[in-house]
Amino acid sequence: MSDPTTLFRTWMSHPFRTALLVPSGRALAVAMTREISSSQSPVVELGPGTGVFTRQLILRGVPQERIALIESATSFAHMLRRQFPAAALLDIDATELRRCDPFNGEKIGTVISSLPLLTMPAWRVFAILYGAFHILRPEGAVYQFTYGWQCPVPDSVLDRIGLEATFTEWVFANAPPAQVYRIARRPDAIGRA
Repeated sequence: MSDPTTLFRTWMSHPFRTALLVPSGRALAVAMTREISSSQSPVVELGPGTGVFTRQLILRGVPQERIALIESATSFAHMLRRQFPAAALLDIDATELRRCDPFNGEKIGTVISSLPLLTMPAWRVFAILYGAFHILRPEGAVYQFTYGWQCPVPDSVLDRIGLEATFTEWVFANAPPAQVYRIARRPDAIGRA
């Protein structure tokens, strides 16, 4: 099954879980992974979908076996298993991330998120980020993109967990254009999540 067909069928089944009918483009994948190398692994990818960011992570030197893919859509999961057989593939809800241990106790270096945070209630966004920072190393970061005009994480969520979101770049070559954010612990909040 081709990527567009899989994307369309998954969107029809779960329109609020799958953000768009168009997969993220290579330009957005480059922007989302620009600061990541093998030294920031292992990497957890939330909602990898068709695998465009996963492929870019591998091109940046992150070995497949140092990537954990969190994907609950069965159609995407089957495709991802074929494309990335050495990556860990986990069928869990992203709100349960704090219970996730794909690398046998090793803390995660980076989380890449394709989740449509703008469509989620604040409690879900909180649970996802709280879980991500529970499994991340102290200097680890979450990379998130949005089609909106500001960070998709509410300030109340950032403040509650002790995080700061830094805009990294606009990606106009993506359809639609997207913004990329790096979310990290505030220096005064290291160790809170």
